[in-house]
Amino acid sequence: MTYDFRDKVIVVTGGAGGIGSAMCHRFASGGARLFVVDIDDVRAERTAAGLPGDGHVGLGCDLLDRAAVQGALDSVAALYGRIDVLVNNVGMTSAERFDVRSVESIEREIDLNLLSPLVTTRLAVPLLRASGDARVVTTVSLGGIFPLGETPIYTASKFGLRGAMLAIGLDLWGKGIRAGSVLPSATDTRMLRQEAVDGGNSMQFQDQPQQPADVVRAVVSLLDRPRLESYVRPGESRLVRVAMLAPNLLPKLFPLFRKRGERGMARYLEDLRRRGLARRAGDRWELVEEA
Repeated sequence: MTYDFRDKVIVVTGGAGGIGSAMCHRFASGGARLFVVDIDDVRAERTAAGLPGDGHVGLGCDLLDRAAVQGALDSVAALYGRIDVLVNNVGMTSAERFDVRSVESIEREIDLNLLSPLVTTRLAVPLLRASGDARVVTTVSLGGIFPLGETPIYTASKFGLRGAMLAIGLDLWGKGIRAGSVLPSATDTRMLRQEAVDGGNSMQFQDQPQQPADVVRAVVSLLDRPRLESYVRPGESRLVRVAMLAPNLLPKLFPLFRKRGERGMARYLEDLRRRGLARRAGDRWELVEEA
């Protein structure tokens, strides 16, 4: 089975980011009509305007504002009356360690990464039911299987999101809506670059970060062959799942993973420097903003 994107109405949250915009371009190139939803309305509109084909819309929306989410969905309803594919792709992380970060920042990260995809999906159900072949695809993370010691709130949100989407997928499968998740590892986006320069989670750099196009291929694979989960790097997914068979061994294994990750992060930072995306500023790194 190969998914037919022609004339499909697809909503992508976080649609102006690295992975989201790559998804939008891939879907639009197949003939879909995109609603690019992003907290930055200018970037959302710019991304939509740059897509191939026509009928695309960029919408600025704070996904933590339920009324704003409903307003965005009302815009979809007014223009097309249905959603064929909802892609929950928004997410954030922080390099601040758990024992020093603010409670407010913890609540915001949980709300954005975990609650907002659930609320968006629930509010979108009427529009999904109006489709003849409704799909929900959620970007989770291998951090939804394997604990990332330096970013426990990200881990908590992704563990919860993975479990929720598995349950929602089981619940909706017999109701005409097929829901599944994609679980990428570290992906070369601005979010990962910021985490690297901030000295964030070294566990993510065991291997060279994948590209947004790799995640897009996993999403298309999920649309081609609906299932509950798709892994961008199957080998990595098998490794972390095996490791979780004996979680009490993790304190002994983490130092080994961390040393390899620190070396990987150093290589990634040097790669960003060569690409003109990061630079040394004294004893620290900083991002070079792209034009």
